[in-house]
Amino acid sequence: MLEALTAAIANLATVEHVLFLGVGVVLGLTVGVFPGLGGIAGLSLLMPFLYGMDTVSALAMLIGLVAVIPTSDTFTSVLMGIPGSSASQATVLDGFPLSQQGEAARALAAAFGASLCGGLVGALILTFFVQIARPLILTFGSAELFMLAVLGLSMVGVLSGSGLWKGLAAAGLGMTIGSIGAAPATGEFRITFGIDYLYDGLPLVVVGIGLFAFPEIIDLLRKGRPIASGGRLTGSWANGLRDLVRHWALCLRCSALGTIIGAIPGLGGTVVDWIAYGHVVQVAKDKSGFGKGDIRGVLAPESANNAKEGGGLMPTLLFGIPGSGAMAVFLGGMVLLGIEAGPAMVSSDLDLTYTIVWSLALANVLGAGLCIVLARPIARLTTLPFNYLAPFMIVAISFAAFQATRDLMDLAALLGVGAIGVVLKRFAWSRPAFLIGFVLAPQAEGYLNLAAQFYGWQMLLRPGVLIILAITVVSVFLGARQVRRGAATVAVDSDVSGDGAVGGAGAASGDGAVGGTGAASGAAAIRATGAANGSGSPVDPRPQLAFVAVTAGMVVYAVASSLQRSPLAWMFPVIIGIATLLACLAIGGLLVFGAPDGKLNFDAEQASGTAAGSTISAQFAWIAGFVAATALAGFVIASALWLALFLRLRAEAGIVRALLLAAAASLGFLAVESLLVVELPRGLVQVWWGSVP
Repeated sequence: MLEALTAAIANLATVEHVLFLGVGVVLGLTVGVFPGLGGIAGLSLLMPFLYGMDTVSALAMLIGLVAVIPTSDTFTSVLMGIPGSSASQATVLDGFPLSQQGEAARALAAAFGASLCGGLVGALILTFFVQIARPLILTFGSAELFMLAVLGLSMVGVLSGSGLWKGLAAAGLGMTIGSIGAAPATGEFRITFGIDYLYDGLPLVVVGIGLFAFPEIIDLLRKGRPIASGGRLTGSWANGLRDLVRHWALCLRCSALGTIIGAIPGLGGTVVDWIAYGHVVQVAKDKSGFGKGDIRGVLAPESANNAKEGGGLMPTLLFGIPGSGAMAVFLGGMVLLGIEAGPAMVSSDLDLTYTIVWSLALANVLGAGLCIVLARPIARLTTLPFNYLAPFMIVAISFAAFQATRDLMDLAALLGVGAIGVVLKRFAWSRPAFLIGFVLAPQAEGYLNLAAQFYGWQMLLRPGVLIILAITVVSVFLGARQVRRGAATVAVDSDVSGDGAVGGAGAASGDGAVGGTGAASGAAAIRATGAANGSGSPVDPRPQLAFVAVTAGMVVYAVASSLQRSPLAWMFPVIIGIATLLACLAIGGLLVFGAPDGKLNFDAEQASGTAAGSTISAQFAWIAGFVAATALAGFVIASALWLALFLRLRAEAGIVRALLLAAAASLGFLAVESLLVVELPRGLVQVWWGSVP
């Protein structure tokens, strides 16, 4: 082992290796800034350049890119509320509210410091455990993987706080939507509404952006102010590093957690940040700040999602089983270089394994250092007038959504999921719970079917299942205890104002109480003051009852559609559908027969006293107009014309400035298309023009 470590250090110390590692880091930072691209696009871009390179240098480039994408995707998550990737979705919950409070630089520096910690801890754990990891990983069968998915779902109770019924209903709706498409066991299509696009289900990128970015953009457009409250920055990157030092134990715990979960093939990347976020909420004594800008809500998921890259290398190197899509492309790169993953990586090729591991650590140091230096200048974006920033954000999220399947229906799906996100936020239904349900539905169903076929009821007696089940029971117990505490103590949030800013600069109004005290959302504050709307009268429950009825109708259709298939295809969605219908029935009953100032009877629009329909519809119409223009004329032409029109009419920019900014943005996207080998949507006019002889 010592000889292998010495040889690895010798490889790392060469100028050539550091140079190629730096190239990979810079490329990874560039790709990671664009929401929705992620490691797969970046690694695919590098593939053609690997031919003819020596093994160590080529691996340096690949590792440099893989290591820093989970770091750079934090920029959009914190600054704009747009999840940069599936691994940075939980960061939005507290990172974006910090930006709204003018502390974007602090949040970014803390996130990058936590990412560095996660990357180093992941590499350290991998160094010492890589030789004994093989038998441990082999103990995880389909039964254990199903229980891990159930453990992830147990976070719903923690993230729902005192709005447990809404959290369960949101998670059930997310799992129902996550069941759209082919059944894992039989391949039968269900819940497709007769739309071909839904045969493969909804892409995670579209759902994540629609749930979190879409409602925040509409909300900020309505308020017409910068993201940062008051249009100024109050925090500094030094404060973020102090936060990292203050909560060092939390970062170490979440880094270890991320490494362990990342080592499990097929599970880590999409749930590790939520499990880490649920953990920090569970163990925190003061939970009132979560969802409103608690720095611990940034440190925990960021340290975990970077550490998972180190964990993800374990099954990739030892078994040739990639733990994620990015690791699958990385494995392809290894094949191109003539490296065969397998037992030899921990025996005869151990020096190469350690070179990969510590290249990962060094890349994290380089990437985090660059990001911390850039944190303060980039954070100034949050001080710009939002009418100037919003159109570019809308175009960016449309570009990101289209990269999911490169079908114009991606943009239509973005509008649909965005509408769901807006309504969930309005009635304080937990959007994180919805996303957790969506992410875990395919995995839970697939592993449940396999476990039932392989083990039957004996799966419940397997040691690994019993251990994970015990952890899940403890998690649910702690979540239930928090709910009881939240029911007994509801704190009043003084930040509720008539302009629609509900809790913490308006950022936490949509997701219900994250903490156990009930103080983590503006909803709790409204309830504490009598569940009154802007005029002081009780909240009218009919709009939320209508949403509950629509949700129940969707679930009934899902159950009816699934029952037409074989038992293995209908078992999971029917069970989930029945549970969701029961939750909807409970919510409806409490809204109709409960007290007018009950916990569930919350409507952000009535609370703020604004005319919801007209203002939301107006903002939605702008975004829908861009999607329609893209379908007609193509992305480049539509973005140029739409940006110029928006800047002229909404931002009241001069004609010359509007045209120049629109042209610059369109040219920028053309450059991205060329450099990153991605596609931009083609409209009917472009298709017709291309078919003309």
